[in-house]
Amino acid sequence: MEQQHQRDGGGPPRAAGGPPPLRGPAAWRQGPPWWHQGPPWWRIGDADTRRLPWLTTAVLTVFVQVGTTFAAEGQPDRESPDGFARALLFAGTASLLFRHRHPVLVAYTTAGTAVVYLGAGYPYGPVLITVAVGCFTAVVAGHRYAAWGAVGMLWAGHLLIAHWLYQYLPPGDDGPSSWGGEVVIAVWVVAIAAVSELARTRREQWAKERAERELAARRRADEERLRMARELHDVLAHSISVINVQAGVGLALLDSDPEQARTALTTIKAASKEALGEVRQVLDTLRAPGAAPRAPAPGLDRLPELVEQARSTGLTVTVTTEGSRASLPPGADLAAFRIVQEALTNVVRHSESRTATVLVHRAPDAVTLRVDDEGPATGAEAGGSGNGLAGMRERAAALGGTIEAGPRPDGGFRVTAVLPTRTAPEENQ
Repeated sequence: MEQQHQRDGGGPPRAAGGPPPLRGPAAWRQGPPWWHQGPPWWRIGDADTRRLPWLTTAVLTVFVQVGTTFAAEGQPDRESPDGFARALLFAGTASLLFRHRHPVLVAYTTAGTAVVYLGAGYPYGPVLITVAVGCFTAVVAGHRYAAWGAVGMLWAGHLLIAHWLYQYLPPGDDGPSSWGGEVVIAVWVVAIAAVSELARTRREQWAKERAERELAARRRADEERLRMARELHDVLAHSISVINVQAGVGLALLDSDPEQARTALTTIKAASKEALGEVRQVLDTLRAPGAAPRAPAPGLDRLPELVEQARSTGLTVTVTTEGSRASLPPGADLAAFRIVQEALTNVVRHSESRTATVLVHRAPDAVTLRVDDEGPATGAEAGGSGNGLAGMRERAAALGGTIEAGPRPDGGFRVTAVLPTRTAPEENQ
């Protein structure tokens, strides 16, 4: 028997994917999809640093320039916007073009141009929006202390201008501002802080959720690759073992017993044809993921075929079935068939025994498989990958079952598998 398999690992694979998407009231309570994934125009990643926000910057530039004109009409005590004012406003909004690439620099640039603008006596108005956008971007990008430093610079500059430096700055007849006006500035700063922190938190959550989705997708791909590898291993290992044994028989009897050699070649032809068909089915699934298989997956109803193939290699197999004859779920049925197939393949490869017994016990909630041979192990290298037992364990673990394999106390080798056949009821959404 395959003694080296006792050292093989084979822990259960991680569960693929997450719960199905919620529909109806449960989904409404969690908000629209963009609240969990981010709006389509705001994605996290390298795209933010590659593309410049030309459109939003142009819109802000026009809005600030036009809005300042209207704001000046309502503030006759302030200086009218001239060419220098327009240049300051343009410098502040133009710097927003690089807010994703250089958020800290842009935050201080917008705050600095706003301080100079207000210090020159020009009217209050949309100029503060540029500071809000620059600092908002810096906070969301993770430079919160730099953003608050820029806001603090603007606030401190405004305090100096409005309460101490006003007499040296235009307009010349301007007096100190009321301290009550500072409350408005404070509220504006707090509003920027709250909105920026909320956006930063949501963006971090979007980044985390996106990473989790990508990890789940990679895990599902890995599990599908592992499933395909197991399927190909089980198909090829069994069929090639039969072919190997029959080829040896045919070569040995080619001269002395041509009829028996002919029978061996016929068996080789049938085994290779069956293997090619199953391999083609697996490869078709790879080429067209999600497509329905052209042939039903094998199950325990094909045990007689396994017995016949084993008999062609000189192995006598006795099958005993206990319990209900009810059909198994497709996943458990396929896993049960492949486990018995691999266990018998290992007997052919690694045991000197020419007899094996298979017990299939069906209970209401599980099916138990037991494959025994009398041994002893051949001790010869039989080829193969040495992954047979690991593959059996992975198949059982994927269904929540177990595999036990090892020498029997009275000699020989035993493989015992317990596969649950009842699926947990779906939770009500």
